[in-house]
Amino acid sequence: FVTIQEGCDKFCKFCVVPYTRGPEYSREHKKIIDEINLLADNGTREIILLGQNVSAYQDEQVSLAKMIKKISKIELIKRIRFTTSHPNDFDDELISLFGEEEKLMPQLHLPVQSGSDKILKLMNRNHTREDYLKLIEKFRKAKPDIQFSSDFIVGFPGEEEEDHQDTIDLIKEVKFSLSYSFIYSQRPGTPATNLELLSTEVCQKRLEELQGLLFKQQVEFNNSQVSKNNLVLFENKTKDGNQFFGRNQYMTPVFVKDESVSSGEIRKTLIQDSNRNNLFGNII
Repeated sequence: FVTIQEGCDKFCKFCVVPYTRGPEYSREHKKIIDEINLLADNGTREIILLGQNVSAYQDEQVSLAKMIKKISKIELIKRIRFTTSHPNDFDDELISLFGEEEKLMPQLHLPVQSGSDKILKLMNRNHTREDYLKLIEKFRKAKPDIQFSSDFIVGFPGEEEEDHQDTIDLIKEVKFSLSYSFIYSQRPGTPATNLELLSTEVCQKRLEELQGLLFKQQVEFNNSQVSKNNLVLFENKTKDGNQFFGRNQYMTPVFVKDESVSSGEIRKTLIQDSNRNNLFGNII
């Protein structure tokens, strides 16, 4: 994990980051490359670029897309990912890179928070439902096998049943491979702190419906990998010492029983079984 950007200028009404971390700030690209070279020399094979709004990275003439291109030239680095992004900060160069750069993994965490235009406006997200769906379409055109994860806030002040159903419909349309969802909770110092909260009962009911759908999609995606070959970057043995743990190109945990595996290796693995969170297979 390499932090390349901090702070945020978006001022979503539920978020405390702009007040605690300050405005967006990008590290010098040369220092980042030096750090990654050092990590690579010490055994790192995958880099995950971090930032509160990492897709807004910009140092001199180096954007996030250009940073990824620079990192891809480091021979020992085999995989590149980045998180977390705001839907408003993707240009065509970055989108196209998913179809052009083999080291950039085909999985993207892209928080949407709500599928309702009314709630997105109340949240000050500055994008619409349609904007988000068009962005997803652009990514899939560039990289057809790309998978998406997202964040959802349930019960934001002002959310009605119609708004909730708009979010359910968006989830059905996109089909996320993994997501995180929470009932809205107040953060002191944010503009949404003093808004009237929805009842706990309503929020819990909506969260259960939303998570039920998201978990179903996660299971379906993991099941779709069974009988397929995945490229798995192995990290370490499990605590019991009986299995080796790694992650495939979609960031899904994969477990194998194989004594020939070593940390840092990328091995072709035939997936034989799955559950909601994990895949299980054999090295080919």
